[in-house]
Amino acid sequence: MAGSGKVVLFEAVSRPPGGLSARGMRWFLGLAAAAAMVPAVLFAVLGAWPVLGFLGGEFLLVFGLVALHRHWSQAAVETILLTEDGLLVRRRDRRGAAEETRLEPYWARLDMEERAGAVPVLRASARGRSVEIGRFLAPEAKQELADALDAALRSYRTPRFDNPQLRE
Repeated sequence: MAGSGKVVLFEAVSRPPGGLSARGMRWFLGLAAAAAMVPAVLFAVLGAWPVLGFLGGEFLLVFGLVALHRHWSQAAVETILLTEDGLLVRRRDRRGAAEETRLEPYWARLDMEERAGAVPVLRASARGRSVEIGRFLAPEAKQELADALDAALRSYRTPRFDNPQLRE
């Protein structure tokens, strides 16, 4: 059930690849520190100690960029929700900016645009409005999303009525 009390007919949540786990980050930090120590010791032995500051700066820059990417990846999310009221695509980017598009599910159609040498683009469109969905997904996962959402939309368009008079 959606927060507004509507029945959820289909829901898909996708996130970009998250990068390293907390344990992976610790391993990365340890390996990067060990890799930085080799030239640090070499330059210290040769008497070029001013280079040590640059090595430390590079280490902090690389670690900071990886940590920042990990944080941004965890913040981004895309939710596709099909309810009785409509097809809703909610997206939050890495900086927290939210975007929401609502389409009429009866008229909604999916289109997979193949691009040579690039990840295909999956679009949902209805009555002149269009939105890209599955931005974070690999081509195979996009196809699975398209198949599942298309089946849910077909089911929405062809409701099953239970008429007791027609039962055998």
